[in-house]
Amino acid sequence: MQKKPTAGADRFTTLNGLRAHYVEWGEPDAPPIVLLHGLRSYARTWEPVAAALADRHRLIALDHRGRGDSAWDPAGEYVTDAYVSDVEQLADALELRRFTLVGHSMGGTNAIVYAARHPERVRLAVIEDIGPGSSASGAGAERIRRELERTPRAFAGRDEALAYWRSVRPDISQAALDSRIDNTVRAAADGQWVWRFDLEGIARVRLDPDPARTVDLWPHVEALRCPTLVLRGARSDFLPAATCAEMAARQSLLTWQEIREAGHYVHDDNLDDYLTALREFLDRHQDRP
Repeated sequence: MQKKPTAGADRFTTLNGLRAHYVEWGEPDAPPIVLLHGLRSYARTWEPVAAALADRHRLIALDHRGRGDSAWDPAGEYVTDAYVSDVEQLADALELRRFTLVGHSMGGTNAIVYAARHPERVRLAVIEDIGPGSSASGAGAERIRRELERTPRAFAGRDEALAYWRSVRPDISQAALDSRIDNTVRAAADGQWVWRFDLEGIARVRLDPDPARTVDLWPHVEALRCPTLVLRGARSDFLPAATCAEMAARQSLLTWQEIREAGHYVHDDNLDDYLTALREFLDRHQDRP
C-alpha cells in the first residue's frame, strides 16, 4: 500500500516575468527531483509519487505557465521553448546544480529538451509516455485534439465537471479523479465551475501549431548524455512501442519499459508498478554523480 499523499509546501517565484507556482516535498538537502506535468495537468498530480519518494529525495513539481496556481501567459506562449526556459530559470533560482528530471507527456517533451541542452545539470531523466512524433500524429494525438475542440468552457456545478473528466478518462481512479477536480476547476462568482488552466490559450497553440516552433524530438533524444528511462503505458494510444524501440536504438543511454494496465496517464493508472520501475531506475544509478 502506498503512503497517503502529503500536502507539500506551496512556493512561488517569477519565471520569465510570470508568477510561477511549484510544490515542494522532502528535505532541502536531499537529492533533488524536478517533476513536470502534462498538457492539461498540474503540479499536484505528482502528490502520490512525492509521498513515496520524499523520505529520500527533495521533490519539486512546477505548475507550468497557464496551469494550476501559475499565471496565465497574456502572450499565449505555450510552446516548448517557453516551457524549457521556465525550467531553466527555476533550476537557477533554486540553485539546482545536478538533479533528476521526470516529465509526463508535454512535460516529458520539456524534460527531453532541457536534458539535451543541459547535460551538466541533469543526472537522470524519466520520460512518461511521450516520444518523437507522439504529439503530431497517431490515435492519441487525434484524441487530444478532439477533446480540446469539444471541451466545455464551463460547467453548471462540480458534479458536471466530475462527469466530464470521467467521460474522457473512464479508467481513472477515484483518488486521481478527485485530485483532477480539485486542481483543474473552480467555482466562479456566477455559480458556474470554470477551468483553472488557460484552456483558450493552450488549445489555440495545440490545435494550430506554428510549424516553425514545433520541436523535432529526435535530435534531442540523440543528444541526451544521462541515463534515461521511458515508461510507456501498455494500453497507451499516444506512444507506440515501435517509437520506444527506435529511441533505444538511437540512444544507447535510453531504456524503456511498459507499465501494465496503464494508458497515457501512467502514474494515475497504475501507481504501484510505476513507482516500482521508477525506484529501480533511481536505485540502479544512485552512485551516479
